[in-house]
Amino acid sequence: MSKIKLIVVGVFLALHSSGVVYAQQPKLFSPLTISASAITTDEADVATSNQSLQRDTWIIDAKYKQALGRQWSLGFDLSYASLNYDWKVKQQLFDSVVTPWSDLTRYSAGISLAYRPDKHWMFMMAPKIQYAYADVAGVSSSDAMSYGLVAAGMYRFEDGNMLGFGVAYLNDISKVRTVPYLAVRWQINERFRLGNPFSAGFSGPAGLELTYQASPIFDIGLGTSKRTQRFLIQDQDITVEVDEWVSFVRAGWLVSDSITLNGYAGYYFDSEMELSEPELIETLDNQVAFALAAEYKF
Repeated sequence: MSKIKLIVVGVFLALHSSGVVYAQQPKLFSPLTISASAITTDEADVATSNQSLQRDTWIIDAKYKQALGRQWSLGFDLSYASLNYDWKVKQQLFDSVVTPWSDLTRYSAGISLAYRPDKHWMFMMAPKIQYAYADVAGVSSSDAMSYGLVAAGMYRFEDGNMLGFGVAYLNDISKVRTVPYLAVRWQINERFRLGNPFSAGFSGPAGLELTYQASPIFDIGLGTSKRTQRFLIQDQDITVEVDEWVSFVRAGWLVSDSITLNGYAGYYFDSEMELSEPELIETLDNQVAFALAAEYKF
């Protein structure tokens, strides 16, 4: 929690010192957007032992999207994440098979291509690559590669709302997954809209979020999604997959035309850690989580 507080104070001081205010006249932006996020969870007990776990995650993303004429658009995205697993005791996990890991690294890259044949339909295809591994002796990042493809089709109605279906084919470390998801962008009325809070991919489906627009610069969201993280912890394709559901409340603030801040209060439930070989599962108690995300448009 102290890390989140430091981020909040740092962002506030930076904005205050630079004299940032909400601009009434929107400006033209470049295709580049960067964002930084910090996530922290409460301590959760591991069900089959006296072990407990607290997690912190730091993420930096860069996205670039450019229109290629009236029908085509091209995008690129890069992501880096540093994950810290703080165990209560340094005892063996999964029936004394695995030594606890502390630091994890995840980085990914992707390309997206969208095509609009007419005013109603939009089709998207996005190949992705990811590396996710524990920073321990004997683990090589080159052995932690995953790749996949996300594809979706959406229909735009006359009122501008969009609804569609997507699927992600993911050749993850030592496991192949196919993840279907609902793609939606629906303005219910002037205040409420329904949409996807996340991008579908290695972390799971896109989820759903209902948003209330309280004012031109403030909104509140309520959402849920399934989240998955899989990473290499030993040589020979030995992996751990953390699979869980998360529900959250989000508060968003449009600080300026360029800067957006979002604060999250979440709740992780049905959390499991699965070892690939031998196939063993540890369950985690439900836990509270908090997050702060900042986005800057150039």
